[in-house]
Amino acid sequence: MAQRVAVVGAGVSGLASVKCCLEEGLEPTCFERSDDLGGLWRFTTKVCSITKCPDFTVSGQWEVVTLHEGKHESAIFDAVMVCTGFLTDPYLPLDSFPGINAFKGQYFHSRQYKHPDIFKDKRVLVVGMGNSGTDIAVEASHLAKKVFLSTTGGAWVLSRVFDSGYPWDMVFMTRFQNLLRNSLPTPIATWWIARKMDNRFSHANYGLIPEDRAQLKEFVLNDELPGRIITGKVFIRPSIKEVKEYAVIFNNTPKEEPIDIIVFATGYTFAFPFLDESVVKVEDGQASLYKYIFPAHLQKPTLAVIGLIKPLGSMIPTGETQARWAVRVLKGVNKLPPPSVMIEEVNARKENKPSWFGLCYCKALQSDYITYIDELLTYINAKPNLFSMLLTDPRLALTVFFGPCSPYQFRLTGPGKWEGARNAIMTQWDRTFKVTKSRIVRESPSPFESLLKFFSFLVLLMAVFLIFL
Repeated sequence: MAQRVAVVGAGVSGLASVKCCLEEGLEPTCFERSDDLGGLWRFTTKVCSITKCPDFTVSGQWEVVTLHEGKHESAIFDAVMVCTGFLTDPYLPLDSFPGINAFKGQYFHSRQYKHPDIFKDKRVLVVGMGNSGTDIAVEASHLAKKVFLSTTGGAWVLSRVFDSGYPWDMVFMTRFQNLLRNSLPTPIATWWIARKMDNRFSHANYGLIPEDRAQLKEFVLNDELPGRIITGKVFIRPSIKEVKEYAVIFNNTPKEEPIDIIVFATGYTFAFPFLDESVVKVEDGQASLYKYIFPAHLQKPTLAVIGLIKPLGSMIPTGETQARWAVRVLKGVNKLPPPSVMIEEVNARKENKPSWFGLCYCKALQSDYITYIDELLTYINAKPNLFSMLLTDPRLALTVFFGPCSPYQFRLTGPGKWEGARNAIMTQWDRTFKVTKSRIVRESPSPFESLLKFFSFLVLLMAVFLIFL
């Protein structure tokens, strides 16, 4: 049974892993190469190598070699949790931009960006329409002379303020909506998502609509971009054809555009340089990990990778749920299937075969947020039982099913159960709008509205019974 656990990385997944280790009575030591956080942490400590001990097939132990202030140290741990994530190495494919070596202006990866002052009175090009690229383009547009945002495939741009002013994730991420999406044929689910995304503005009219709408791409969260486009502060352009000394030429647009600064928001790659490929091998942007966590072929399940996943939802509760299950496996409380079963599942996932129902998650590391977390919660007997809840606490059951799938739901039962979870779920909307209701407004009750709410409740209740019967 594992006692001493090495946690590599003190990001959100590392912090969750440390917490979960402590909850299960284990002794974590967190190694972090920067100087950000504290606790039982080894600041500015680089992990050089993690190797199996000679008696690994019996003990499952690992030797961790670190470098701190020029001095190498070695320690033995019963288990290892790798929490370095997938945003480790900036990806800068300069070979894909002909003429970039002749460019006389300034160019850098988005990771180097710190403050928009460098864009003042400059002509700026941001390459890449992910969240980082879009944020940088919007910030630059407040100071720059001109801003271009270059995208190859487009993207759905989502406002944090969603239907009726509610936070987007609290409306979009519900068990009811998730069940409905996954029950629809993929073309209909894709069409439905497109309709929802176009409610705020037409992505086609703004030059943003994704070219490939069959496969779901990560949403871009930005409240300002449409306004910056419509006021002529940001110009959307296709991919780059050629870079000149002081200008660029975009595909399908022969005109040269003068440019002073190019920001490459071209993403990241990840690797585990401290691990031998025989332990974890990275290929095509993913690793051979059972449930995105455990190497399927190890003789002892004493190494877990946390946070190497891209859920359509919040990463923080996803990483914590991974850690909750992983820690119990490391501790020996929960067991993994035989290696052959795990390897078969890993290989099937790599084939990326669409199910023809629900949204298509065909990119590496992509996953359905609620479905994935529920699967992990099942392994530790912490998944909410909605049918049982409907009989014993129908108000809570309806709120859990139709309301936001907030992490409180993951603490209703099982290991790590929190007594305050029910109350937190029932009062989450009160806390959400406490900060916005700084001016109290008296609303006159409408008889029609009350009647409509009553009938809506009956319809929802009928839907629940139809689903679970």
